Amino acid sequence: MMERGHVTMISLLYLLASTAAIEFDDSLARNTIYPLAAAAYGDSSLQQQCLDKHLPGAKLSHHAEVPCDSIKDDTCSGFTYVDETRKAIGLGFRGTNADEQLALEIYSTLQDALVAFKDGGKVAPYFNTAFEDIWNEGGLGADLQRLSDAHPDYTLYITGHSLGGALAAMGAIRVAKNKIHPVENIVFYTFGEPRTGDQQFANLLDSLVQGYRVVHNKDLIPHTPFTSMGYMHHRSEVFYENNMSPGSSYVVCQGQEDPTCSNKFTFGLVFDPDHFHYYGIHVERYGRSGCTTDQ
Repeated sequence: MMERGHVTMISLLYLLASTAAIEFDDSLARNTIYPLAAAAYGDSSLQQQCLDKHLPGAKLSHHAEVPCDSIKDDTCSGFTYVDETRKAIGLGFRGTNADEQLALEIYSTLQDALVAFKDGGKVAPYFNTAFEDIWNEGGLGADLQRLSDAHPDYTLYITGHSLGGALAAMGAIRVAKNKIHPVENIVFYTFGEPRTGDQQFANLLDSLVQGYRVVHNKDLIPHTPFTSMGYMHHRSEVFYENNMSPGSSYVVCQGQEDPTCSNKFTFGLVFDPDHFHYYGIHVERYGRSGCTTDQ
């Protein structure tokens, strides 16, 4: 009996440890994951420059860029990398990169009903088309599978800013639900992510992956699309009600739509500067400079 009780206690402790929430890491977000989200705005050579600066020794594995709407020059993009020094692989998605693309993205979201996401729940149609095209036609999914097969014990970082954050949320579900990479090795942070899907989508993501949505002060985009349209945020929001300088305070809210975090703002929401500037860096300019300057 003593031995059986001892085994039961060990099993219980293991269960508690394995399900414990992974705490948000400001330094990791600021110095590693946000630069990866910014790097997605560059081409393959600029992405490698960003990796050289922030993760010396890491190598770009695959850059995918595909048409994602009816406007000729509008593309959606993502990339993968491998970092053998730090035993990590990464998956980054680019945000909206042109005014015309943003206008069409907004129009589609307002006019078109949510569509079924292959892995569960419903999402904005623009997000769904962009993600599946990057994942399949762009070859991003196949390359990530190859990297994971070669390095199943590596940490997988999944990230994106704005539209890229929505695509990263879909990517996190795709990877976790289909067991492309061990869930316990996934680190999932987004920045300025809009609401991506419905309640079922949000619940599915929360059941699969411990992730964080970083929101800067009165950033407008995380407040869209509206909950009245059937959209719902996933957990957990990390809210900085300040300029996000080093040492700035933040609040981690566990609820999907916590009224004590950014949802406390109804008026005075802004697109610029709060949506583009996280941790004091203009995300798009930084990525397009090869992570050398945000000017």
